Amino acid sequence: MFDYLIVGAGFAGSVLAERLANDGKKILLVDKRPHIAGNAYDSYNDAGLLVHDYGPHIFHTNSKEVFDYLSQFTQWRTYEHRVLASVDGQLVPMPINLDTVNRLYNMNLKPAELEGYFASLAEPKEIIRTSEDVVVSKVGRELYEKFFRGYTRKQWGLDPSELDASVTARVPIRSNRDDRYFTDTYQAMPLHGYTRLFQRMLAHPNISILLKTDYRSLVDSIPFRKMIYTGPIDAFFDYQFGKLPYRSLEFRHEILDRERFQSVGTINYPQDQPFTRVTEFKFLTGQRHQNTSIVYEIPRASGDPYYPVPRKENNELYHKYQQLAAALPHVLFTGRLATYKYYNMDQVVSQSLAAYRKLSKTAQEEPAMA
Repeated sequence: MFDYLIVGAGFAGSVLAERLANDGKKILLVDKRPHIAGNAYDSYNDAGLLVHDYGPHIFHTNSKEVFDYLSQFTQWRTYEHRVLASVDGQLVPMPINLDTVNRLYNMNLKPAELEGYFASLAEPKEIIRTSEDVVVSKVGRELYEKFFRGYTRKQWGLDPSELDASVTARVPIRSNRDDRYFTDTYQAMPLHGYTRLFQRMLAHPNISILLKTDYRSLVDSIPFRKMIYTGPIDAFFDYQFGKLPYRSLEFRHEILDRERFQSVGTINYPQDQPFTRVTEFKFLTGQRHQNTSIVYEIPRASGDPYYPVPRKENNELYHKYQQLAAALPHVLFTGRLATYKYYNMDQVVSQSLAAYRKLSKTAQEEPAMA
């Protein structure tokens, strides 16, 4: 008898597996993919370069709890991610900052002058409803068109005017020269990669792992007391109300016979190219190698679910599934796909640690699954 059947071996499921196993619970961790670590999975390609199979995963957090927890399973390599945007034939810092504006328009503004410049371009909105409203109200329409509209339309298949304000609100606008993509207190990469981190996290005798396995094939044959489900919530309920919309990605990996391809970890392409960004992994990993490896990200309407589409009607559909989930006291729905929300990695870890604390308090009171 397993205490928990955990569906999904990404951050959400694996953190809960590790915590509960340390409490003496017996865990069966199941994933339909042939590997652990979910979308954070990394591996060595044919040239011996460490790459992120599902696109770049850059760890950053302001949570000491999350950083300290993960530090049990990895050493870290300090890394501050930098991004350039290819705009009008130039490579300029992204998020937009002082250098972005000065290079793009051949100006010599000082930090104290930039906020006034943005204000002169801004189109104030009384109520911010959409992603377009967020950007246009801060920096005006021209910068919105150059940096945000094309990228967003490629990424989401929708115009920013059709998307919730949360999409572009994630990207800051800076009046200084800080060219770091993130400003979190802790910015680092697992020294030996994410897969190694997960291997150490899950190396507990109370954790059994089944890969290339559909959890549905086990429900009637393997006894367990409670399920933790981290997959798509609509799939759990057989799409009873219809499918929740997601955006997917196609990853085109290339090995190049040169030491470097670009000057920073990621370059965004918000204009005419079919791909949204190109990442060079050696910046992220710090690996020294005579060759280099890059990945092009091309948004797709179908494929593996990566990004919940933040629109009012989609949230309303999710809430229908959420009501069904609330009626199942022996199944905990957690993680990106099960809660239909876009979370950074640290947010998923934090959510799982909080879920563990709640489970550990109530475990003795919960009846066994029939």
